[in-house]
Amino acid sequence: MAAAALAVGGLAACSSNGDGDTVDAGSPGDISQLDAALEEGGSITYWGWAPWTQDQIDAFEAEYPNVTVDFVNTTSASDHNVKLQNAIQAGNGAPDAVQLEYQSFPQFTLPGALADLSSLGMDALEDQFTPSTWSQVSENGVLRGLPQDSGPMAMFYNARVFEEQGLEVPATWDDYVAAAEVLKASGSFITNDDGGYSGLGLGMIWQAGGRPFSADGENVSIDLQDEGSVRWADMWTELLQSDSLAMIPGGTEEWGKSLGDGTIATVVAGGWFAGLLAGAAPDGAGDWRVAPMPTYDGGEPVSAEQGGSGQAVLESSENKALAAAFLRWLNTSETSVGIVMDSGGFPTTRAQLEDPGFLEVESEYFGGQKVNEVLAAAAESVPAGWQYLPWQAYANSIYADTVGQVFLEGGDINDGLIAWQDENVAYGNDQGFSVNE
Repeated sequence: MAAAALAVGGLAACSSNGDGDTVDAGSPGDISQLDAALEEGGSITYWGWAPWTQDQIDAFEAEYPNVTVDFVNTTSASDHNVKLQNAIQAGNGAPDAVQLEYQSFPQFTLPGALADLSSLGMDALEDQFTPSTWSQVSENGVLRGLPQDSGPMAMFYNARVFEEQGLEVPATWDDYVAAAEVLKASGSFITNDDGGYSGLGLGMIWQAGGRPFSADGENVSIDLQDEGSVRWADMWTELLQSDSLAMIPGGTEEWGKSLGDGTIATVVAGGWFAGLLAGAAPDGAGDWRVAPMPTYDGGEPVSAEQGGSGQAVLESSENKALAAAFLRWLNTSETSVGIVMDSGGFPTTRAQLEDPGFLEVESEYFGGQKVNEVLAAAAESVPAGWQYLPWQAYANSIYADTVGQVFLEGGDINDGLIAWQDENVAYGNDQGFSVNE
């Protein structure tokens, strides 16, 4: 992570015009050139880490035998970003196409490392994807990638525990806080949060209406005391200081046991958590359900995205059209999207999210509930306007040392957000950005 952080300054200070087959940014493109590239064939290199990637490539090459995809498994998102930045800065060895977490797109967009897919006509695909994920791969009307999978947030809850305590499913966060008091008296925790995972905090701020980050080129604004950030921090601080949060590191044996026996009664997480929960807490089979996230006003459902990734074409690629055609297939082909879904990824494509065959699947683990109906609705209720920092990977790496420290001390989460902001302002300015508070 430190290596990824150190590379940002070099990226912020450089620019790249590329020399491939795209036209100037913003120029209209004809998507038929992708079909022509597939017909002509050739070879491209692709970097990624998703477990389903090789199956996708095998299916693609079977459909297009005159195209060869050289896949490099970069093992994890953090390792991946370091390797990619090193290759870009070295000026050689970078792939034609690459997987990126949504939070990493700004990091590579700013210095001009990602090709303009609008110039290849791929903006015509917008209606096929959910607005929230499409917005994560585009900037100022210029398309820099295609969405692959997403994490629309929902509330997973132990229905058995709620029924035993006579609790209704919380519709508002006030209801949620009240349920926490009842559960605490029974020996359970409303949820788990040890303060070390920035993805939860960011998703909760997004859902609360916060928009703490904005960037226009190298001009960056950070306000982790905007209305939505404070709204979440105040509510979560109440849970923290009332000892309603289980401070158990996620992914541990204790965490899985606590989910299975009802010690942890809810988890607010992205749609991918449905599969994770079933694997981590087999003893909870039949007890768990999923519901929309509580809201602050009791009105229309509001969600957020937690996690997910897409793919981009590198500006340095000498075969942009073929690389883009490969990305189009990865993210719009029924075969490819089916592979992602079968492997536990949550789709970003409307065709799948509106398919009765997907929506009406009854989950045995969730007591026969049609879980996908709830998660698909959550995907449609994600508000627009969210941005990540151009150095989000570094920001995430210091979250536990700032916000997380407040969790350990039982303090006010707002103090942790302010400390996180101060660290990010200093870091951004040191890296050559102009950061405003």
